[in-house]
Amino acid sequence: MATRSLFLLPGDGIGPEAMAEVRKIIAYMNEKEAAGFATDEGLVGGSAYDAHGQAISDADMDKAMAADAVLFGAVGGPKWDAVPYEVRPEAGLLRLRKDMELFANLRPAICYPALANSSSLKKDVIEGLDILIVRELTGGVYFGEPKEIIDLGNGQKRGIDTQVYDTYEIERISAVAFELARTRRNEVCSMEKRNVMKSGVLWNEVVTATHKARFSDVKLSHMLADAGGMQLVRWPKQFDVIVTDNLFGDMLSDIAAMLTGSLGMLPSASLGAPDAKTGKRKALYEPVHGSAPDIAGQGIANPIAMIASFAMCLRYSFNMVAEADRLEAAIATVLDKGLRTGDIMSDGCQKVSTVEMGDAILAAYAG
Repeated sequence: MATRSLFLLPGDGIGPEAMAEVRKIIAYMNEKEAAGFATDEGLVGGSAYDAHGQAISDADMDKAMAADAVLFGAVGGPKWDAVPYEVRPEAGLLRLRKDMELFANLRPAICYPALANSSSLKKDVIEGLDILIVRELTGGVYFGEPKEIIDLGNGQKRGIDTQVYDTYEIERISAVAFELARTRRNEVCSMEKRNVMKSGVLWNEVVTATHKARFSDVKLSHMLADAGGMQLVRWPKQFDVIVTDNLFGDMLSDIAAMLTGSLGMLPSASLGAPDAKTGKRKALYEPVHGSAPDIAGQGIANPIAMIASFAMCLRYSFNMVAEADRLEAAIATVLDKGLRTGDIMSDGCQKVSTVEMGDAILAAYAG
């Protein structure tokens, strides 16, 4: 069997603890299922800054570029609040996205049946939720130029960020959304702010044209992004696939994630374009949650989002669909049994540590 190369970047805070639970699953799959995973590990974020003075070293960037897939933990923490902007921990993740050309971010928001009461919303609003936010990841205001702070004199400064999108960027992200919708309920809602932003006008035009030319079988609707945020907390099950830009995608996907009860529960995938020769996409998989430095090292972090991110890796990078289904089912099984880390703890359930949750999911996967 061909080797499947994985590059692991645990990062900061709870990242290494969550990644350790994925390592156990990888080791089991190699030993018991001859999965053929070959892993290497590097530094990113604050840990990379401490070691190299960079948010990710050139050597580790090269390893990420060469791997079949990258598994990413989390970055950041108060320790690095005062480091220069260009080498802040988050710059490592932004460089990975930019250099690997990971333009499509997939953020599922799934409500596990056992956690329907954990959401801040009513159970009938959230139960059965299964939506997917497709966020454009390498353009827009996070990468647009100019990006600067200008001293205007007299104690005044001006901060400038530039929102910019080209036609091809909107075409390719909307195509990903339409293609994924075909595997789901066949519905896409495009969100922007065409009422006040020229980039929103273009976004709306290009998504509409792409739909008409190539994906007319998919139901398309449009919604202003602020109205979309309101509808996500009013009746989220009206949506199937949402496609939006980098800035609005960042905010809307966090709203959608919190609907499910905990940011510690949800994974994400960031994908590049298919290689012209091999058809493979560069890809990075990461949990939605942050580094949570306040609980790092205590053994209480929720590893489910990291494990679910590995399940997405199995599905999208290695076409190991059966294994991905089994791993996702194992997560649901463990939750159904009442096992909970502290962030999702509720009355009548059993509180477990990071390691205990990881062990339980592996046992359920192994059968």
